[in-house]
Amino acid sequence: MPRTRTSLPALPLVAMTAAALTLAALPAEAAAPVARKSEVWTITPTSTIAVDGHGYGHGRGMSQYGSEGAARQGLTSAQIMDFYYPGTTTGQLGGQVRVWITADNDSNTIVVARPGLKVRDLATRTKTPLPDKGATKWRLAAGSGTKTLVSFFKGRWVTWKTLKGDAELSAGGQPITLVLPHGKVAYRGALASRAPKPGKPKRRTVNRLPLDSYLKGVVPRETFTSWHPAALESQAIAARTYAAYEMQNPLSSIYQICDTTSCQVYGGFTAEYASTNAAVDATAGQVRRDAEGTPAFTQFSSSNGGWSAAGSVPYLVAQQDPYDGWSGNPNTTWTLPLTAGNVEKNYPAVGTLTSIAVDSRDGNGEWGGRATTMTLTGTGGSVQTTGEDFRLRVGLKSSWFTLRVTG
Repeated sequence: MPRTRTSLPALPLVAMTAAALTLAALPAEAAAPVARKSEVWTITPTSTIAVDGHGYGHGRGMSQYGSEGAARQGLTSAQIMDFYYPGTTTGQLGGQVRVWITADNDSNTIVVARPGLKVRDLATRTKTPLPDKGATKWRLAAGSGTKTLVSFFKGRWVTWKTLKGDAELSAGGQPITLVLPHGKVAYRGALASRAPKPGKPKRRTVNRLPLDSYLKGVVPRETFTSWHPAALESQAIAARTYAAYEMQNPLSSIYQICDTTSCQVYGGFTAEYASTNAAVDATAGQVRRDAEGTPAFTQFSSSNGGWSAAGSVPYLVAQQDPYDGWSGNPNTTWTLPLTAGNVEKNYPAVGTLTSIAVDSRDGNGEWGGRATTMTLTGTGGSVQTTGEDFRLRVGLKSSWFTLRVTG
């Protein structure tokens, strides 16, 4: 199973592509394809293809729209968690999390000057207050070897100090505004300039902060702030548990999780909202634990279309979902156009497309469920692929689909 999850597609930050990224070795999806007669659609140069489908995302774990549907029916966040992650139990976890700020990609960590700023040398652990130089900005940049140059901007950049190792800026618990290549975002906690490889000039900006402070920048980017409290609390628990899992299975030696849909979307202090902050506070420290007592891998996606998909762990089960299909969910059922050219561009070995076949499905729901294996045939030959790979390449909402071909 890819180390990814998919979030709500209708948010300002479109999060459909999460499941496309495979990062680290996690268990593969457990559901075995169900043998069935292949469904074959012949494609001609004049064909029009419509794709009918259910759900948005991989469908494993919690349906975000389903959590709101359940909340509308009166379920508590604990009951929602019990339904979507059966066999897991509630636990408590805190600590600090390190988040890679991916948009800060110029190897400089630049912050807006503010009272109380301090810099810490991560090699010596020495923390030093930044002086009032009339500066408007402070910058951490790679120096020679493993050193970090600390500079301030007052009409031009002036080097103030050279530190022995990577460095970190903080403001006594107050938010710090990070200057990005395109805009500014405020973050709680500390902002560090870290070298993925010691002594290399390439740096990454890493936000270190308490887990629940981090969650306050995640939940409003992963759900709708107007949803019922139980749905927002469910998102907080799922997101906290997901982060806790990544904290124990870090992506890198310098950060544990990223801020995009490859992990879960994080917008910092700037993204915080009263209703989602309340959900984080109401569930403070709550995580879901597996049978061994470790944080569960709480994948979630926008909508499962009424039937969740199985994963390889016992609590990611295939089951019918009575909560996903409420009237406000635009993804329970959908129709999208597909062109032969789109398929040919994404699978060039096929040549000119002549047929699309779904060879097996997972056996759950309409049409036999999600497409698991497929064959694409054209003048260049045949290509075998999976339903998940196909939907990600050609831009479908999920792998639970069928085709209607005319012409």
